[in-house]
Amino acid sequence: MQTSHFVSFPITDFPRIKWQVLNWANQFNTFCFLDNHDYRLPHHSYECLLAAGASDRIEATGDNALDRLQDFSLRHPGWLFGHLGFEVQHGLFGLTPPGPDPLGFPGLFFFVPEILIELQIGMVRISSPGLDPALVFRDISAQPARPPADLRRPVVIRSRIARESYLGIVEALQRHLQRGDCYEINFCQEFYAEDCRIDPLALYGRLSVASPAPFAAYYRLGPRFLICASPERFLKREASRLISQPIKGTRARVSGDPVLDGLARNALLSSSKERSENIMVVDLVRNDLSRVCEAGTVRVEELMGIYSFPQVHQMVSTVVGQISEGLDWTDLIRATFPMGSMTGAPKKRVLELISAYEAGPRGLFSGALGYRSPGGDFDFNVVIRSLLYHPGLGHLSFPAGSAITSYSEAEQEYEECLVKAAAIKKVLAGEPILFSGE
Repeated sequence: MQTSHFVSFPITDFPRIKWQVLNWANQFNTFCFLDNHDYRLPHHSYECLLAAGASDRIEATGDNALDRLQDFSLRHPGWLFGHLGFEVQHGLFGLTPPGPDPLGFPGLFFFVPEILIELQIGMVRISSPGLDPALVFRDISAQPARPPADLRRPVVIRSRIARESYLGIVEALQRHLQRGDCYEINFCQEFYAEDCRIDPLALYGRLSVASPAPFAAYYRLGPRFLICASPERFLKREASRLISQPIKGTRARVSGDPVLDGLARNALLSSSKERSENIMVVDLVRNDLSRVCEAGTVRVEELMGIYSFPQVHQMVSTVVGQISEGLDWTDLIRATFPMGSMTGAPKKRVLELISAYEAGPRGLFSGALGYRSPGGDFDFNVVIRSLLYHPGLGHLSFPAGSAITSYSEAEQEYEECLVKAAAIKKVLAGEPILFSGE
């Protein structure tokens, strides 16, 4: 799809058409659905985008993966959708590439969509070269207007790292911090289920209701699925401007009690530990952006803003800069990936420690998913608050992590992981969830 000629169709019921689009997309072996869930955060672009089918694709792992992506994108100047796995640049940091992703997601995958659909309030826009957009819209309109049937049985969740082992690892990481090896490190643990048989779209429907998020996604790559409720943007390009919005700082919401919920929000804002974590990652992001932005243009647009989502309050900062001339979009990714909020500082050393202390490769988790548009703009999320699922293997994974500093208390870091995983655990427990219109 080198050009995108869109045909528009009016709609009156946005939730209905969104579920019809999702049910229609399930026929494709490759698709990427990006969902903003009606948030209007700074630098908002699209409400929903669906890229379905692949007329061409690139799959790469290893040191030259981004070089290959650059060559691929030069051959395909139109829309591209896809992902970057967390370890895709490990070789460039002098690290031995880890073992393969247990679910089989490649280190990097991008595709040229056969059909592109944009959903807006009151309108659907369809670009489908070789197909009549009116026929595509008719097929979509014939689909069910709700998710598939709910979960039939709860999913049994296990942890890859026992609680006591987790506490011991945090203490070991703090010894590295005390020696000056690093200033902050993001440490993740994996929650998982085996022999799991669920409908991925039903799961996305449940998670969308329990925890709607501005960088949510439903992504299929062959037999592998990503079901994502991410609140975080990794990197966005708007013409000559580069934008990163790292999250560091989390407090659980207090449901049903506005007073206590407000106190939780204020506690996050006033926490010296959370503020120091956020400032450290902002400094790292500023350094990353300065490698590809004009001198003197990198600035903090918002520092430690508090944003409230259904499950948690988050501390979010926004860093922007003017892009230096002559750079390809992949150069911007190369200079900033993996994102500082999921590594720590300094980046090379904490990547070594992550490889040494975590139970296995992160794969797509804490990587990035998004698009590059025909004009060269792009937008990528951070793959967190997410389920990764392979129906054929019956394996489901949802890691969670937190930033470890010298001020961290191991028990509190463990509890923060549980808070971040709470919505997903609720979804998997089979608790009743009402969908729009019911």
